[in-house]
Parts: sequence; C-alpha cells; structure tokens
Amino acid sequence: MDVALWVALAAIVVILLAFLVSLQRLKFQIRLRDEEAHHLVTRRLPALMDAERGLPIDVPGPLRPNLADTAFQHELQTAIGQFAGFADETRQRADRAAKATLISTMRGVQSLANEQQLAISEMQHEHDDPAVLAGLMKIDHANSQLVRRAQATAVLCGTWPGQQRSAAPVLDVVRGATSRIRDYLRIETHSESELAVTSRAVEPVVLALAELLDNAARYSQPATQVQVHFQPAHNGLSIVVDDAGVGMAPEARERAKALLTGREVVDINKLGDPPQIGFALAGVLAARYGFKVFVEAASPYGGMRAVLFLPNELLTKTGTPAPAPAMNEPVAEQQTSGGLPKRQRRSTTVPAQAAEHGNWGRGKPSVMGAWQRGSLTGRGSEEKPDDEEGNTAP
Repeated sequence: MDVALWVALAAIVVILLAFLVSLQRLKFQIRLRDEEAHHLVTRRLPALMDAERGLPIDVPGPLRPNLADTAFQHELQTAIGQFAGFADETRQRADRAAKATLISTMRGVQSLANEQQLAISEMQHEHDDPAVLAGLMKIDHANSQLVRRAQATAVLCGTWPGQQRSAAPVLDVVRGATSRIRDYLRIETHSESELAVTSRAVEPVVLALAELLDNAARYSQPATQVQVHFQPAHNGLSIVVDDAGVGMAPEARERAKALLTGREVVDINKLGDPPQIGFALAGVLAARYGFKVFVEAASPYGGMRAVLFLPNELLTKTGTPAPAPAMNEPVAEQQTSGGLPKRQRRSTTVPAQAAEHGNWGRGKPSVMGAWQRGSLTGRGSEEKPDDEEGNTAP
C-alpha cells in the first residue's frame, strides 16, 4: 500500500512538473508573440508607411526568426500584406486626387498667364519708350517661366503639352527652350543644322530641353556659360548640353537616369520640397514622344553633360539652317534711339521675347529677332491634347 501511494505521489509530482514546464513554455510563447506584435505595431508598420511615402527607409523583418514558420507569423505577414495594399490604394487615390486638383489649378494659371501675355504683347506694340519696353521685356520673360512651370506640372499630372502647328528648326527649338529659363543669356549655341523637329514633337522637346538648360544654369556658377551643340548621327541628332557646374553625386545621377528612362511612374508626392521636376518631366515626355534623354558623369568643363537624342522619325529637313521669321511673326524694321526695335505690325501669335534686366538692347538689336524666331516654338502651341495621342490624358 505504501508503494502504491508513493507511486501515485510521484506521478502527481511528474504531472505537476510537466504542467509547470508547459505553463512556462506557454508564457514564453505568449511573451514572444506579444513582443512580435509590439515590433509589428511600433516598427514594421510605421516603416512600411514611410517607405510608401518615398522615404529611404528599410522595412524591418520579424523580430523573432524562430517564429518564421509558425501560423502566428503567417498571420502577421497576411496582416502586413493587407496593410501595404490598403496603404498603396490610399496613396494612389490621394495621388489621383492631387493630380486632378493640380491639373485644374494649372489650367487656370495657364489661362491667366496667356491673357497676361496678350496684354503684354499689346503694350509692346503701343509703346516705343526704351524704359517701358525694357520693363515689358522683363515681365514677358517672367511670364514665360510661369507658363513653363504650370505646363510642366500639368504634364506630370497626366495632361499633354499641347499641339504644335508646324515643324520647327532645331536651332529655333533651342531658342524656344532658352527663352523659358531665368538665365537665358548664359546659354551659348555653337551649331546650326538643316534639320527640323516634326510638328508633333516640337513642344515636348522644347519643354524637356528647357528643363535640361535650367538645371545646367541653376547648378553652375553665374559667371559660367552653358554650352549647347548638335551632334548628327546616322539614326538621328543629339542636342548636347554642357555646364561647368558642381556635377552630381553618384546616387543622384543614378536616380536621374532612372527618371529619364520614363519607365518609372512619377509620384508627385515624392519629388522633394521644393519639387525637383526637371528630370521627371523630361523622362515622361521622352517616353511619350519617342526621343531619349541622358545625363553623363562629366562635361569637358568639369560639370555635367546632358544629351537629348532625336531619332530620325522625329526629324525633317528645313532647307535652310535658320529660316526667316514666319509671316505672322513681329518684324523689327526700325529701332528707337535707345536701340530697341519698333514693331511695325501686330502678331497673331504670342512672341517669346527675352530681357537682360535692362541692358538687353544695348548694342545688340539683333537679339530681338533671334528670340522672336524662337518664340514660335516656345509659345506657338495650343493648350489642348495632341490629336495623335487620342485626346485623352493617360
């Protein structure tokens, strides 16, 4: 009887010990899962949200690798996937709403800027005073930059850049692009060409090239020049832009190359503050219209080199390197005493004239004619979808 009692007691002790061990293991497993859930809420999901917003953050993995093959960890991964999908859907909805708002706003800005441009043009025809004309030139140039910013923003949001009426010589395309940037007098073009850009691609090329020129001027010393030349090839023509600026860090250059391919979906919320839209815009336009844009590590002047390549499909012959102004272009037949041109007849298109902050006309009356020729490419487009693209923004 004593033996049986001791055996029973021993069995009870073993059972109690097993129960206590199991209880400790259960508590340990619960603690591990609590820690994993806490890690999910405090680290993984916030990092996932930051990554969705475009911040350079790595999303951490599970805290306890030994839970990797458990049903609990699979459920957590399912929750993370659902959260990521919801966050992406929310981001896309917000992106679409933001783009729709920006498109509507930019259309209003462009409309007002076009009205202002017509008013400026009227005043330029009515006044011969050099000081007044110089002031109007400054306003005109500032207005052209405003239009470019509004147009670029709208294009990044999915609209089309406009419909160009006729083909334009590549030299006038460069002039049109140059007229839209602040430091236009620092741009030096060293080549001429008998080639012209086809009607469909003129405005997109002007916009893309303006961003490259603006970037080159903005990130180089004010005393330096930005050099532009043409490089013919058997399958097209390259417009080469060289600056003497600070260059780009390898990471920034790789990011620029990725944007310039046009294969990335542009998220307007991930372009920085203030937004850096130049390379993104050039990439979007290049992908839509069939030209290419590249950035190189260094120019011969120690800065950056950007190349806009136009394939033969986007080129045509002009017959002359630099054609005379079109019939509806303003012609400067006389000059005022201050060296500014007098307008003799009115233009049916809006000219893009550039001003050198008060001294553009001193000894250089021919500058007006050059800028007017460029203006036909710079502002001769209608703000409506390109018929070849189906009249619908993507």
